[in-house]
Amino acid sequence: MNTRKPLSVIYVIVAFCTIFALGGCSDSDPVAPGIEPEIINGVQSFEFQVSAVQNYTGTLSYTWNNAGSFAAVDHSSAVSGGSAMLTIMDATGAVVYSRSLSEDGSMATATGEAGDWVLTVTLSGTSGDLNFRAEEGT
Repeated sequence: MNTRKPLSVIYVIVAFCTIFALGGCSDSDPVAPGIEPEIINGVQSFEFQVSAVQNYTGTLSYTWNNAGSFAAVDHSSAVSGGSAMLTIMDATGAVVYSRSLSEDGSMATATGEAGDWVLTVTLSGTSGDLNFRAEEGT
């Protein structure tokens, strides 16, 4: 009596398991090889931190719902090489903030339309530690 399963059944099972295992992967996650940002996307604030970046080039974008008409932005980064820019657009797509993350301090965005704001971090050959927070303005 032959109890072996046909190879085609085994191939189907392996293919199914592979597809199932890869099903959780997503191209929409703005995490790129070489950096692992810590993101807190809260109701009244957005926080971004990534440590020990080494000569990284790439762009990361995040959507944050800002119920206010502006945001208070704090950044304290230690950029040791390359450049790191933060650009913030309001719900209409207007740029309300654009500064280098090498500039430490507290600043405010220009007044904009409340709703889904887009925060974009553009890195070019960047090395160092990056940290910023945007808080809803009232």
